[in-house]
Amino acid sequence: MSKATSAHLSFAPPNAALRDALSAVVQVGNTLWVVNDETTYLERLTLQGQNPDGSPHYANHTRFALETYLRLPAASTSATEDGGAEIDTEGLAYQDGYLWLTGSHSLVRKKPETDKPPAKAFKQLEKVSGASNRYLLARIPLVADGATWTLQKTAQYHGQTLTAAQLHGDAIGNDLMTALRSDPHLQAFLNIPGKDNGFDIEGLAVAGKRLFLGLRGPVLRGWAAILELEVTTDANDPSILKLVNIGTDNRPYRKHFLKLDGLGVRDLCVQGDDLLILAGPTMSIDGPTALYRWQGGAQPDAESLVSSKQLDAIFDVHYGQGDDAGDDHAEGITLFQHGGKTTLLVVYDSAAASRKRGETDVLADIIDLR
Repeated sequence: MSKATSAHLSFAPPNAALRDALSAVVQVGNTLWVVNDETTYLERLTLQGQNPDGSPHYANHTRFALETYLRLPAASTSATEDGGAEIDTEGLAYQDGYLWLTGSHSLVRKKPETDKPPAKAFKQLEKVSGASNRYLLARIPLVADGATWTLQKTAQYHGQTLTAAQLHGDAIGNDLMTALRSDPHLQAFLNIPGKDNGFDIEGLAVAGKRLFLGLRGPVLRGWAAILELEVTTDANDPSILKLVNIGTDNRPYRKHFLKLDGLGVRDLCVQGDDLLILAGPTMSIDGPTALYRWQGGAQPDAESLVSSKQLDAIFDVHYGQGDDAGDDHAEGITLFQHGGKTTLLVVYDSAAASRKRGETDVLADIIDLR
């Protein structure tokens, strides 16, 4: 792993537990927008200066309920036992006045209670459920507001009216899921829970009109998948997004398969014409995590089969081992302006005790990009 420094993130009580499961991050101006995948909120942290050790300190924690800006089939402020209300937000990106976000679009298998009789645990493992809010792909205007940035339902940006909008869908899916049900590679995995190598979106990047969705699963014979989309606004309702047919056989998506050493995609971000790919295990295990660069990946002109030789392996990323076993799963990355240069900020799910500070704070990693 490249040498990492830290960014200090402070969450306000009584919501300090949010620090334990950060799944996505994006830097916009002097703010960091982060998300805990078990809620229906976005979290804003604002740069407060530097700590004595030189690490940037983000605090002034403010919460934004997504149901204020979007239509959530199961609007709620917290998750249920089966994750029914959660959006499972796994990707954030910012471009041209919009903050984009995506839910995982995945099914959930119930966790077995290991202290119960085996028969009950077996029954629990049988239970697979959907979570309606997970079928969310949306954008919300994000605008400067004095010394910070804030979400608005509508806003003006460079003479254009921006409107919060989401891909057409309902409690059981959306237009993307409908299109994928006839896909020869992915259709068989739509009814498999994400953590079983089923369909699971865990990365989002935006480049011009292109949206890139990275799939944690499925990984097909060692090949990870990225979906490329283009959306347009419904002519009759500016709060609805529709898919544009950009793919083979007039499909409303393109597919890109990448050889990431058997790993799935955990997050994406754009740097120039390149796509940076955070890769990690598809299953709920500790395991190798790495950052790759797909040169020109943000501007592909067709569907792609990208071998390992066509990817730059930039560095390995820390994951839970030894005293941190079971913890520290890298899930979110963003380009990060720090010390006059562009670096990469990494946030973690299941934050290890070693990166927690006090009762409310957690450290994210700042890693130099070579």
